Order: sequence, then structure tokens, then C-alpha cells
Amino acid sequence: MSAPTYTGPLLAHDVDLDLSRNEGMRASTDLVGSVADANQLLRRYPDTTVLRCRLAEIHGVAEDQVLVTAGGDDALFRCILARLGPEKSAVATTPTFEMIPVYTGQIGSRLIEIEWWEDPFPTNAFVDAARNADVAFVVSPNNPTGATITGDQLRTVAEAAELVVLDAAYAEFADEDLTAVALEFDNAVIVRTLSKAYGLAGLRIGYLLGPSHVIAEMASYGSPYSVSSLSAAVALERLERLDDLEPFVQEIRSERGRLAGLLEGFGVPSLPSQGNFVLAGFDNAGFVADACGALSIGVRRFAGRDALDQWLRITLPGDPELFARLGRALETVLSPGALLFDLDGVLVDVSGSYRRTIIETAVSFGANVSESDIEEAKAAGGSNDDWELTHRLITDRGVPIDYDMVVERFEEIYQGKRGRPGLKLTERPLVDSSTWRRWADLLPLGVVTGRPRADAEEALDRFGLLEGTSVLVTREDAPLKPDPGPVILAMERLGIESAWFVGDTPDDVEAARSAGALPIGVIAPGADPERTLRTLSRTARVLAHTVDLEELLT
Repeated sequence: MSAPTYTGPLLAHDVDLDLSRNEGMRASTDLVGSVADANQLLRRYPDTTVLRCRLAEIHGVAEDQVLVTAGGDDALFRCILARLGPEKSAVATTPTFEMIPVYTGQIGSRLIEIEWWEDPFPTNAFVDAARNADVAFVVSPNNPTGATITGDQLRTVAEAAELVVLDAAYAEFADEDLTAVALEFDNAVIVRTLSKAYGLAGLRIGYLLGPSHVIAEMASYGSPYSVSSLSAAVALERLERLDDLEPFVQEIRSERGRLAGLLEGFGVPSLPSQGNFVLAGFDNAGFVADACGALSIGVRRFAGRDALDQWLRITLPGDPELFARLGRALETVLSPGALLFDLDGVLVDVSGSYRRTIIETAVSFGANVSESDIEEAKAAGGSNDDWELTHRLITDRGVPIDYDMVVERFEEIYQGKRGRPGLKLTERPLVDSSTWRRWADLLPLGVVTGRPRADAEEALDRFGLLEGTSVLVTREDAPLKPDPGPVILAMERLGIESAWFVGDTPDDVEAARSAGALPIGVIAPGADPERTLRTLSRTARVLAHTVDLEELLT
């Protein structure tokens, strides 16, 4: 028999720790409420004069050297609209901020890309290209790599280029803020944002700094009212509350080193970064991203960018408790302490036994129950106890019956009685014993099932799976799934803190996730694959690719 087909870790629709978008700290809860005259702001067209003056003061420039924009993206796009188009060309590093090739491509410009993954900056190659380009884009710290250009290297680029656009979105986290260096030149502008260190990504507040004549040129492109009055007012209030900025930045810098060390311990390379993120390379990046999602943590994949196909960008949360959670999740995904399995539909095909027993038991009491009814009940969750499920299906059809009578009839049909063979004899293994032993050589194996212990042991022994099973948790030991208790108990008995759990129902998914184990979904024999995918999607999304568990572990 073949091993269970892996259909992808179950990725939560809404992760509750999103480390995929490089967002900053959580803003103070009273930030919006502290804005004066909010109603007046809402009825009038925006005026960003006061915000521009405050930003100019912060950077030591004149007010006309500042243009407030709808995030850094808007600032970047204005530069592209102003200086590029068909027959024009630009130079940028690769990989870099994805909107640079997107925007230049949208207006038909040629983009020359110079490869740059980590320091040092490829100054000579970049300068050679910049001499013949209309715009030179430099992102430092670079997104997604975290690499940086030095002040002297930036000066060399500026001396050779017609226009330099320095994207300094992550400057607050870097060892050196190059804004002042870029301001030395009449042909350089700087893209800044309040989306990262300041935690205002939802407000879309960015700005351009540069010579007044260049800023005036950029202001003539795009919307005249690109930022709402309320956003500008909240941003201004945020700039008056900076006591939390330096501690947050220092926490990010500390987490950068700790995350790199953690990844190194798992044999995962990462690039030196001066951003609020780390770029890490994996042999199976897709699985790792999906597995983190299954644990409700979002990390960034780069779909369609071949050079980054096996890399993941992980934003640093800037919070000790959340960083500890990230560390636990990575340990679970990359270094599980054990493999745990549901029994029915995962290790053993019960389509002709337990499910058929439910139907025959119901019929014996005058209630018509179909395979579809059972699958629907399993998909709805809370149906891990087949005795209770059978009783519920019967009574839902208007047949009053005592629970104990249902259990007795169920067991007669399943176990066999008075010369009639039980339906349990129709069961077949889904994992052969040799595969099970190979897995046991890799990691401790556990079985977590709603079966009574005697039935579970008998089935495992019959198919050669009892040997190699390090722990067995049954209905006598803990509450049934979706309660996380049985999964937690299995981990406790094994003395481990991380595990993968393979199951075939939403109850399995919920129990595993609540226990901190990685839920992996399989489609049980006899199930409608498309329907199973849809029903599991109530709790999580099952991905389309298939790999063998052994392949993942080795």
C-alpha cells in the first residue's frame, strides 16, 4: 500500500500573525481619537501643509522639498511617470522592490537589472548602466534581501546618473540612514514612508524629499489630493509620539540576529539584513510557507519571481512574545519531534467498515442514512465519535432510540456476532508496515484516535503498525477531537513540544492547530476529493500539490 497522499498543510484563511508584509508596530489605540476637529477634516478637501512642514523640520529641509504621497508606492510611481515612458530606460538591482519592474513595465520603459543579493553593492556594473539610463533606482535597505548601499557608493551613483531615486522605506532599521547623503545632490530624490517603523501602513502616508524644482515636477503628476485629511492628521499626531520608536527599532535589530541564528540551527541559510525582515532560503519554500499558514502565521512568498522561488521573507514582529511564537512555529515546521496520525481514513481505510456500520445500524432502527449524510456530518465538525454520530443521525430522522441500544447494535455489526463476520474485516491498511517502520526510523510515531483502545490496538496489530507506534491515545484517554486534549496528551507522553498531525477531517485540523501541532490534510479513500477539499476549507485551505511525507522529512 502507498503512504497517505499529502494534499498540503491546511492554510488558515485569515492568519492572526501576518509576517508577510513588513508592517510596523501596532499604533496606539487612541491615535485616531486624539485628532481634533475630525468632522471638519472629513468635509473639506485635504491640506497636507502642516504635515509637510513637520516632515521638513524632521529632515532639516525646506517645506517645498517635501511632497506627501499615498504611501511610498505613489511617490515611486510619480518619479516613473515624470521621467520614464516608451523609449526611456531605467536601471535597478534585482531582486528588489517588486513595484519598480511593475511600474516601469506598465508605461513601456526598458529596465536594466543588475544582480545584487548581498553586500557589497555592485557599484561598477550599476554605474555603467546608470550612465545610459534616465532613472537609477536604489532601494536601501533593499527589499527583499535587506542589503544596503554605503554613502560613498550612493555618491558615486549620483555623480553618474541623470536622476537617482533612493527608496529608503526601511531606513529607520539600518545602521546608516542615507537620506542626508542623497539630499547633497540636485539629481536625487528620496522615497520615505510611515508604513514601516511608524506602523501606519493602513493610512498610506509616504513622502518624497529632494530639490525643490524636482519635487515640484513630481507634484504635477498623480492626484492633487492623494492623501486624506484624516490620514494626514493622524500621521501628524504619530510624529509627535516618538517615544516608542527607538525601543521598537532596537527590538527589530535584536530579532534580526536571533532569527538568523534560529534558522541557521535548522540548516536554513538567510541573507544579512538591515530591514525589518529576513530573507531565508528553503529547499521546500512552498511547503514551509503553507505550513506556517496552517499555524496562522503568514510569511511572504514571491509567486512568479523565479529567482526567489525558494526564498521566503519573514517580517520581524518587534515583540518578544510574538517572536517566541514565530520561533515555536518554525521549530514545529522545520524540526518536528514526532509524527502523529489519526487512524480512520488516514492509516486504515474504513469506508467499508465504520461508515457502512453507521448506515446499517441506522437502517436496523428504521432510519435511512446515506454515505453523503455521513460525509456532510463529518465535514460539519464535532462528529469524531461514530457512536454518538450514529445516534444523532437516527434521532434527527424522527426515530426515538436509546443511545446504549445504538452502541450495542453498532458493535454487533462492526465486531460481528453469532457467526456473522464483522464489517471490521473489510478494513485495509493505507500505510504498509515497511513504510511505517521507515518513518519510525526518522521520528517517533503516534496515533491519536477516537476508537476504543482495544479496537485501535487490534487494527494496528492486524496491519503490522503497532510495532513502531511510540504512543497511542484513544477515546479512554482524553476528550475527543476537535478538543486539542488528545494531541496534547500524545505530545506530553512523547516528551516533545512540536509535532505534525495527519488527519482527514476539520476536527483533526482544529485539534492539531489548537495543540500547536502542524495539521496536514489527507483525503480518505471513498471520499469525493473535490467535496473533501471544500469541506476542509471551512477550517482551512488544502493546497493542490502532493508529496510523500517521507520526502518532506528527508
